[in-house]
Amino acid sequence: MRRRIYMFRKKNTLLIGCLLSATFYLLSCDNKPKQENKRKTIDYIKQIPGINDSIPVEVADKGEVLIAYSDCYTCHKEDQRSVGPAFRDIAKRYPVNKVYIEMLAHKVIIGGRGSWGSAVMDPHPELSFEDAKTMVTYILSLKK
Repeated sequence: MRRRIYMFRKKNTLLIGCLLSATFYLLSCDNKPKQENKRKTIDYIKQIPGINDSIPVEVADKGEVLIAYSDCYTCHKEDQRSVGPAFRDIAKRYPVNKVYIEMLAHKVIIGGRGSWGSAVMDPHPELSFEDAKTMVTYILSLKK
């Protein structure tokens, strides 16, 4: 009888040792680094390559004044995306040259949609083409 108790204890000790070893092994195997739940930032600015021309300070200053007297700031901000893109984001996207200044001036006058998502820019038919070019020149002068 004594021998059976001794074997029973020996088997229990061995069984407990195996279970503890397996438990520690399983716990130590789960040492994966914890992933942080960071939101991926999506860069919505698809930069267009091109040569940048210089912008005269007088033209940029006049464009800033024209924008201040227009309704541009209802949908655009200088540094933040609002209803429309930020002016600095527009400046990042487009190169500063005559072709893009004229294209964007036409877009300001006739309106546009789809270039920056689902937002729609209202047309500004009362704006002269030269004033629109001056305003666009100021916006593109914000390029860093």
